[in-house]
Amino acid sequence: MKVSETGEFGLIELIAKAVGRTGDKRLLIGIGDDAACWRAKGLQLATTDTLIEDIHFSFKNITWRELGWKAMAVNLSDIAAMGGVPLYALVSLGIPADTETDDVIELYKGMLDLAGKHKVRIVGGDTIASPIAAITLTIIGEAGSEEEILKRSAARPGDLIAVTGSFGASAAGLAIMQKRLSLDKKTEKALREAHFNPMPRIEEGRTLVKYGVKAAIDVSDGLLGDLGKVCQASGVGAQIYSERIPIRAAVEKHFGNKALKLALTGGEDYELIFTAPPTTINNVAKKLSCRVTIIGKITKNRAVQVLDADGNEFSFAVEGWDHFAKRKRA
Repeated sequence: MKVSETGEFGLIELIAKAVGRTGDKRLLIGIGDDAACWRAKGLQLATTDTLIEDIHFSFKNITWRELGWKAMAVNLSDIAAMGGVPLYALVSLGIPADTETDDVIELYKGMLDLAGKHKVRIVGGDTIASPIAAITLTIIGEAGSEEEILKRSAARPGDLIAVTGSFGASAAGLAIMQKRLSLDKKTEKALREAHFNPMPRIEEGRTLVKYGVKAAIDVSDGLLGDLGKVCQASGVGAQIYSERIPIRAAVEKHFGNKALKLALTGGEDYELIFTAPPTTINNVAKKLSCRVTIIGKITKNRAVQVLDADGNEFSFAVEGWDHFAKRKRA
């Protein structure tokens, strides 16, 4: 059945059934009223992100369920980067009238697949007719106090720079699809999942806060680009060492001398970059279950430098992702 046959309100009923009852005692009103309502406590965090067909994704490559997961992931990652706890999601959806209702439900299942892992409830939103698919998520989260929020502006000279996980897999997965590269099925599957099913570092962000980290950002627009945002906000610079960048093994194996650039500028890894004094970094590394790698240090000079093993600076540009650049990431 197509959305045009169910109508807006019929579609909302289907979505409400798919989302189900929350069982959340703090939530007073969810889907079905003019606004959601819940009891708040502590400091509130809010983030929003939009994905647009043929700009950020293409149905030639992505399924509706994968799109739901990724839309949820990119927003949850922002809450993770602040060290917060995500609570509620609002979903605004624009879709063509001839969209199958089953596809819309698959989209919501994808969101719920990830939301359920972090006890996040979808509590409302909006649906409209649109010539192309577009999805905007808003996540509401919370933090206990001002001291329990990770900020881009809190990096200080002498801090070490550390990252969770590894880099380059998402960009490599996108390259495989865009350039129709052929690798073994296991590798293709892993890199595709890295691009479409990233796992936001919610628990890791909370651990950073708990053990005294003050500065962090998630890697959405590229490791170099996002580190540059931290440096700009903090009024500092950075030196990172190319041989220390943790690159996914499959990327190193199949992309050779392009692997480092994919890791540094490819983006959409949704790992965390964080800075802190050496003792704090070491304490955090012992507590996190994921890989933690020290890749450099914060400096007084405001440049972001990438140095090789001999101390020579790489000259390639800090690209990152720019939403207004003339290119596509579908």
